[in-house]
Amino acid sequence: MSPNGECPDVPPSPVPVIIPATDHPIKVHDIDGEALKVLYRLRDAGFAGYLVGGGVRDLYLGQRPKDFDISTNARPGQLRKLFRNSRTIGRRFRLVQVFFRGGKIIEVSTLRSRSEYDINDIDKVLPSNNTFGTLPEDAFRRDLTINSLFYEIENNTIIDYVGGVKDLDQGIIRIVGEPDRRVTRDPVRIMRVVRHAARNGFRIEEQSWQAIVRHRHKLDLCPPSRIRDELLRDLRGGKSEPWTRTVLKSRIFTTIMPFYAEILDGARGRQRQQELLALTSVLDRLHGQSGDDYRIEIPDYMLFTTLLVPWAEERFNLRQQRLHGPEHHILSRGIRAELDSLFSERFNIKRLDKEAITTLLVNLPIFESHQRKKTWPKWLRGKSYFADCSRFAGLFVEAAGGPAVDANLFAAKPRQARREAADSPGTDSGHGRRGRRGGRPAFSSRSKGVFGFRNG
Repeated sequence: MSPNGECPDVPPSPVPVIIPATDHPIKVHDIDGEALKVLYRLRDAGFAGYLVGGGVRDLYLGQRPKDFDISTNARPGQLRKLFRNSRTIGRRFRLVQVFFRGGKIIEVSTLRSRSEYDINDIDKVLPSNNTFGTLPEDAFRRDLTINSLFYEIENNTIIDYVGGVKDLDQGIIRIVGEPDRRVTRDPVRIMRVVRHAARNGFRIEEQSWQAIVRHRHKLDLCPPSRIRDELLRDLRGGKSEPWTRTVLKSRIFTTIMPFYAEILDGARGRQRQQELLALTSVLDRLHGQSGDDYRIEIPDYMLFTTLLVPWAEERFNLRQQRLHGPEHHILSRGIRAELDSLFSERFNIKRLDKEAITTLLVNLPIFESHQRKKTWPKWLRGKSYFADCSRFAGLFVEAAGGPAVDANLFAAKPRQARREAADSPGTDSGHGRRGRRGGRPAFSSRSKGVFGFRNG
């Protein structure tokens, strides 16, 4: 906030563009039923409620949103009274989660103002304090124009303060406000720009592109866990191959993984880049198999390993190794030591995941060989790591031009089965006790309604 109490980069009395229902593709019946319940409940209680962010963006683009987040002028305490089957989460900014049967959660946040401080010093990083704000302040504090839209149900209109609808129509990713300042305050925005461009096939607006390239090294200021989590979201999103193209072009990839800098140079480096693109393309094909009742789950350590194969091949001549006994152990120890110094600490990788990555890499040569021959010796099938290593070898062989790996090898329990298990009597998920800190609120045993919603 500036000394006079105004939010930086927010024009005085900004006037939004109001897009009526006749001029946009979003229909009320496209919105999740539970999200509508929350919006109507807020309205009936005298509060303003808006569908916000990615939910509006995806509906406008004709996609099914993963989440339907809501913003309101109601404060967290008022929300907790209004929705009894809810809980408050968050340290930096309080959110209210409203629970529904089947594990459905709708997150409701109070409208926020900008939280960047000391606007005359662009070398500052985002502070930890946030304050409640108005609708335009909430729009201008968001990262991207396409994520700064509000949809209200009273008149079924879209409220646009930042030109987000125009950018959606033109396929543009644009940072809200002054790009250099916004990226400097929170460098993780660099990764979000690339993610949304990759997922939607949009181009990055020139000033925003120059800002993320110019300030990419500021990613080193971010906590390792934040970079790790953002990276995993990119690898799980089904668009990791176009993401990889962009981070290679912008050199963000070698910023977050500096040990790749020399490996990716020159003609040989272009070959390694093609390997990365091929591996991430297989990830995208597999994740693309997920549906409402069938979900692909590739473990985090396996996702990380796909990014490390070209490095391991260059550093250890990995695919030529056919080692046994002590030599195999020496190679394993060498890979583990370099993972410790180059990768694990940088991304705050858990010890078990680091061991799993090492196991996948050191055993890739022999598993690749048997994967291509379709022969699995009994001694190999008896190994505790057989399932993981054979799955990863199948992924690698596909990336190298071989047959497609069976997506069923990565299938998780169907979503509907998990919902039925969660709803079945006597099921204890570990979250059912009331009064327990962080526990999920209980549902009514009556056949209709949940606490906080009237029947009839």
